Amino acid sequence: MLDFWGRHSRRGAEEWVQPLVETYQAISSASVDALWQRVINLADVSWHPLIARTNVPKGLIPKPGLIYQAVSRLFLPIPIRIFVERVSPRELLSVRILALPGIEERVTYRVESTLCGTRVSYSVTLKGWLSPLIWSFIRPYAARVATELAHAAEQDLERAACPRSSRRALPNMNADLFGLLLLVWSFSPPLHS
Repeated sequence: MLDFWGRHSRRGAEEWVQPLVETYQAISSASVDALWQRVINLADVSWHPLIARTNVPKGLIPKPGLIYQAVSRLFLPIPIRIFVERVSPRELLSVRILALPGIEERVTYRVESTLCGTRVSYSVTLKGWLSPLIWSFIRPYAARVATELAHAAEQDLERAACPRSSRRALPNMNADLFGLLLLVWSFSPPLHS
């Protein structure tokens, strides 16, 4: 009898709390391929404002049914499970986040080419009686995900365009300046008191 009332009260609370749905977008100068490579690289989430790290091996391509663990940047370093629901190559990645009882979170990344550049979208859907509380914590960070993803893909392109030799030239130039100062100092006349 108590079980009936417990199920009924939980169902009533979940029906009372409407799902929270929000989509954030950013336009990037990076190509669809560059952005897609960042989205599916689950081993490197250094750009992500909500996820600190995952247990995905480098090079693993996400496929529907894959379950992996991630550690949030916001809460205690407790691993959360992420389930890959849908993958459309170069277009869409949809995952379900299994963090706490009382909340269901779905996240969708979309990448599409437009006349202004490549659009990346980050959609969040939260359901459950804890969703208003969780949303109050993650909302400012979720708002930055699309922008940070676009920025990370653009930085990858800048690194690829910049040869390694020019990046190392600056420390060698400093060493040459130091050597020149030593040479000038060694040939300068001694100061007499």
